[in-house]
Amino acid sequence: MAATRDPRPRSQQIAAELRADIMSGDLPPGSQLPSTADLAATYQAPGATIQNAVAILKQEGYVEGQPGRGVFVRPAEPGQPYAWITVAAGRGQHGTSRLLDVGEVPAPAQVAAAIGIDPGTPVVRRRQLLLLDGQPVELVHAYYPTDLARDTPLADRRRLRGGSPAVLAALGVPPKSYEDTISTRPPTPEELIALDLPQGVPVLRTLRAAVAASGRTVEVLVLIKAGHRHQVMYRWPAG
Repeated sequence: MAATRDPRPRSQQIAAELRADIMSGDLPPGSQLPSTADLAATYQAPGATIQNAVAILKQEGYVEGQPGRGVFVRPAEPGQPYAWITVAAGRGQHGTSRLLDVGEVPAPAQVAAAIGIDPGTPVVRRRQLLLLDGQPVELVHAYYPTDLARDTPLADRRRLRGGSPAVLAALGVPPKSYEDTISTRPPTPEELIALDLPQGVPVLRTLRAAVAASGRTVEVLVLIKAGHRHQVMYRWPAG
């Protein structure tokens, strides 16, 4: 049986190798990428191919060119949005949210399972686009049981003062624990446009169930992030 070959252009293959080195810390934040000539020798590829690979990483926000110095890995903090989001926040930029719509919709299967209802049962959904200085960074789909959310601020088409945790607390069901299910996949056309994604970049999808002290799931979030702009860190107590 013939060996399977990577069908991607060589520049994308090299970008993937460098991206993996950056995410693993082998190319740490602030470090300088090897020169084009050195990378060409390492990967046995023409200089133009190396330049295309580096251009991909620049577009994705992993590296930045510094005139007269070279190309450097951009800084990031564990558990925070990757690269340009962290850098921008350090420059005094700020995040905003844009409420896209609010209304009752049939519950998707995963959301229904988390809440404990039949698929297609009406739920209240709030859709938001999160932005950093006007640039889109995350799509948020928030779902609530109708018997809990109907005729409350959760069902109003306006921003929530203090966010949904404050509203849920006021309703007597503050979240006590969360369960995340994380996956990656190619973006839908809506996600590609809304998040202004470069071609070929996947999205990081988090399904987050918020559970009250009673054990009832009171909120289900579907969070869609650009796969090249975020990393996730979890910490559990020992024992």
